[in-house]
Amino acid sequence: MASPKEADNNPDTPSSPRKIYKDPDDGRQRFLLELEFVQCLANPTYIHYLAQNRYFDDEAFIGYLKYLQYWQRPEYVKFIMYPHCLYFLELLQNVNFRNAMAHPGNKELAHRQQFFFWKNYRNNRLKHILPRPLPEPVTAPPAPAPPPQPPAQPVSAATLGMPAASGAVPLSHALWHASWFCFWEK
Repeated sequence: MASPKEADNNPDTPSSPRKIYKDPDDGRQRFLLELEFVQCLANPTYIHYLAQNRYFDDEAFIGYLKYLQYWQRPEYVKFIMYPHCLYFLELLQNVNFRNAMAHPGNKELAHRQQFFFWKNYRNNRLKHILPRPLPEPVTAPPAPAPPPQPPAQPVSAATLGMPAASGAVPLSHALWHASWFCFWEK
């Protein structure tokens, strides 16, 4: 039988306390690595790379993808900068999607769909978020303009009983100047 002093030095004895691993940075490194990997899943080309290199054939890797679904919870989703990664993480749970991403055509299709989503997302979102303006009240159409009057015949100075002057301005022209002057004075 070993002495009590030897039992303390021997880690195999059942009475000795086991050393529990203490992460020096309290899991910060693991958090950042998992966050980076999850966000890489927003790239269809990276998913295609994983499929081409047969990562999706490894059951341990599939289990890791299932484990990473905790990133969809609200307390973790606030750290995600590329929300498409969560959509692709969900799609990667399906074996058909994993197999399809091995083909370059499907990678390009996913990439195009992602591009068109980004291109139209703001306009489509604003269409449903912004309040629509109230319809303008319908006003009565404007009254039709009165029919044009035939131009008045010029009045001669003799008709008015005024002596005719040489180089005299016709009365209609003089009235136009007078009306313009009255308008300008207002």
